[in-house]
Parts: sequence; structure tokens; C-alpha cells
Amino acid sequence: MSRRLPDSRLATLLLVSVTAVWGSTFFLIRDLVAHVPPADFLTVRFAIAAVVMAVLFRRQTLALSRREVLIGVGLGVLYGLAQLLQTIGLEHTPASVSGFVTGTYVVLTPVFGALLLRDRVNRTTWLAVLLATAGLAVLSLRGLTVGYGEAVTLASAALYALHIVGLGRYSTAQSATGLATIQAFVIAAVTLVAALPGGITLPATGGQWSSLLYMALIAGAVALWAQTWAQSHLPATRAAIVMTMEPVFATFFAVLLGGESLTARMVVGGAMVLTAMYVVELLGRRSGPPGATAAEDRPAELLHHDV
Repeated sequence: MSRRLPDSRLATLLLVSVTAVWGSTFFLIRDLVAHVPPADFLTVRFAIAAVVMAVLFRRQTLALSRREVLIGVGLGVLYGLAQLLQTIGLEHTPASVSGFVTGTYVVLTPVFGALLLRDRVNRTTWLAVLLATAGLAVLSLRGLTVGYGEAVTLASAALYALHIVGLGRYSTAQSATGLATIQAFVIAAVTLVAALPGGITLPATGGQWSSLLYMALIAGAVALWAQTWAQSHLPATRAAIVMTMEPVFATFFAVLLGGESLTARMVVGGAMVLTAMYVVELLGRRSGPPGATAAEDRPAELLHHDV
């Protein structure tokens, strides 16, 4: 127990750092996809990340068991499909609505955990889930109509939730590096299928390549490894709540670097998400963990067989 708490806190800090990196990419992606189709961008981004990770983490990847490779493939398929569906949904719905609907994975994660893996979620964690969802609504929504774009985006949120649940249950500190590498290759393969019909369009300028390399290496390779490792030390629902910090950081960077004005909605919504993270990280410890991590509960093979 004396080692688990420090690992848990480090995992939380690492996951917060990951959401900060993801949040920093929003205005970069917006400019890049104006020149490179989204599926092409995702393919090149994760292909670069996969190759770099394979070179750096060859030994850890080859050390994976057949079961762990299958888990990595299943998780990569979930994440790759989620990325594609989110991109398709974004073409048919405003970005603010897409951000909120995508963020509903914070609600879907404990639901899937309970249904698929019989995770138990305490009242404090449910309070944090509802608070984070309300914060996302305040931060993002300026009206909501339900149509094709919203339905596709909700499907992507469900896949993100399954990915979080799967990582929370199957990732271990020992397998995290190899699992992240396998996932990167599979994500690149999934997005390549969507990109191939129109051919692969590459960035045309040095600035575009710089943005893409940042998103491939830092927001891709490093972030994917960090999320996989962090979730080997955090229950899935707690991780999902921490990851709702992504739109908060996206708003922060949009104001700081993107020229947007700070509004009361941003302040109130961001404060609610921060409060939700405080509730689950500090108060939640007193009432017990919201579900088991991979290290705490070695599961029967389930999720990757369903993919």
C-alpha cells in the first residue's frame, strides 16, 4: 500500500500532463486539417509515432505475450475507430457540441465498467462524474440538437469509454510500453483504411510538418505511452474524470495562444471540471477506489475477444 499511493499520484499527474498536451493540439489540428484530410493526418501521425516507438521500445514490445499483443490490437482498434468517428461527427456538428458529446465518455466509462467487468463505483465518484459532465456542458454547449453528427460522435465517445475501461483493466506497468507501441501500429492501420480511397495527402510546408511531428511524437507516442502506463495505476472511472481536463486545457491554450477571449462560461465550466477531479482524487480516496486497476484485479479474458 505504501508504494501504490505514490504510483497513483504520479499516474494522475502524468495523465493531467497528457490532457494538457492534447489540449495544446486543438488549434494546431484546426489549421492542419484545412490542408490535409483528417484521415490522412491521423494515418501519418500514428504511423510516425508507431515507427519511433518500435525503434525505441523494440525489446519491450517483443517481450509481450500473445495475449498481451491481442489486447493491444483490440485496444488499438477501439481507439482508431473512435478517432475516425469523432472526425466524421465533427464534419456534421459544431466543434463545441462535438467536444461535449465526446466528453460523455466520462459517464459511459463507469457504466461500461459496471456492465462488462462488474466494477463497483462509489457515490463520491458518481458525484464527480455528474459534476464533470455538467462542467463540460457549461464549457462547451451553446445549444444542442441531436442529428447524424451527434449520433456518430456519441458512438466515438462509447468507443473511447471502452478503450479507457480496457486500459484500466488490462494495462500493467510492465506491459504498458509494449501495449502502447502495438496500439500505435493498429491505430495507423485502422485510419489508413479510411485514408486510402482518396490517396494520402502529406503536409506541404515546414510549419505543417512541424505541427504534425509535434502531434505524432509528443501528443502521439509520448501521450499514448503515458496514458497506458497511468491507467495501469488508476481505476478507469478516475482516469476518465481526470481526462475531462482536456477541453479545459484546450480553452486555456485557445485564450493564451489562439487569440480567443476569456468568458464567464469558460471560467465556470473549467472550475466545475477541476472540482470534479478534486472530488474523485481526494475525497474519493476516503470512500475506497472506484473500481480495480489492472494490477489490483487480474481479469478473465473478455474485452479483446469482443472486438
